[in-house]
Amino acid sequence: MGGMAYTSIEAEQLTTAEYYGKALHDLGEKHADVIALTADLAKSTKIAPFVKAFPERLINVGIAEQNMFGIAAGLAKNGFVPYASTFSIFAAARSLDQIHTDICYQNVPVKILASHAGTSFGQAGSTHHAIIDLAVARSLPNMTVMCPADGAEAYKLVLASYDIPGPVYIRINRGFDAVVYGGGPDSVNFVWDKADELKTGRDATFIGIGAGVYQALQAANMLEYDCDIHARVLNMHTLKPIDKDAIIRAIDETGCIVTVEDHVLQGGLGSAVAEVIAEYGRPCKFKMLGHDNSFSTIGLQEDLLTIAGIDANGVAAAAADLLGVRLGGRDNWEDEY
Repeated sequence: MGGMAYTSIEAEQLTTAEYYGKALHDLGEKHADVIALTADLAKSTKIAPFVKAFPERLINVGIAEQNMFGIAAGLAKNGFVPYASTFSIFAAARSLDQIHTDICYQNVPVKILASHAGTSFGQAGSTHHAIIDLAVARSLPNMTVMCPADGAEAYKLVLASYDIPGPVYIRINRGFDAVVYGGGPDSVNFVWDKADELKTGRDATFIGIGAGVYQALQAANMLEYDCDIHARVLNMHTLKPIDKDAIIRAIDETGCIVTVEDHVLQGGLGSAVAEVIAEYGRPCKFKMLGHDNSFSTIGLQEDLLTIAGIDANGVAAAAADLLGVRLGGRDNWEDEY
């Protein structure tokens, strides 16, 4: 959780996609049954290290994502563990029938690497925004759904996915991701089906997933400095199965929850947390932050998060509203000169 210095060149090596490529290579070295599949997106999904080391274990189907997932299902039925990589929106929307019937219905261990998630490819427009994929993947029987907060966690998560039974949907971003785990993979406290508590607090709980985790951390720091509000921050890297115990503790110990996701409000993290709250049956202040069932405009991800109110300022403002406090309370500082 400490600070981390890096250059603009090194920053490219910290992305979730780059770390996925490293993890896939390392899995390939350890397990001869790991096969990589791509739909003409090997470069974009950063699997070059695996391709260079194990060219005989790469299948490029061309621009035919549906075929890729059908082939992956067949490989899985014959003892292989396929990692099929494509953009999130192409997996969740274009290839849903094949994932639903060929992979989930047969409950085979195909690991789906869904890159360019949320609005991380914001400048490509709505056709490439994946803001409905968590809802789709979470609704599929037998599917495990995971989404790392940054590159370091992506590495640990991808390695863990090999041993998770059945199909796994792994959602990662396109480009540079804000660093959450400053010490690299060794600093990640990763248990695949347990939320990671990144910051303690008893006044409120922020639950983030993917790009929302960093924004939640920044918002918690703002509230602590500005209002003496101490917010707990949970990284819910595994959306299905969700860590119900962590949510119930947040209800009992803080009584206020804000969820943060680069996804529509329907069917994603907020919906999953709301289901736990409703089932638990105890009162809790609650706010879901995400895209309000609308297509995002075109632009850089940081701007799109701000427009949707999913950035640190939006998270802090939502919590302040729930708690009845005023942001900007510490405005009585003196000029240092």
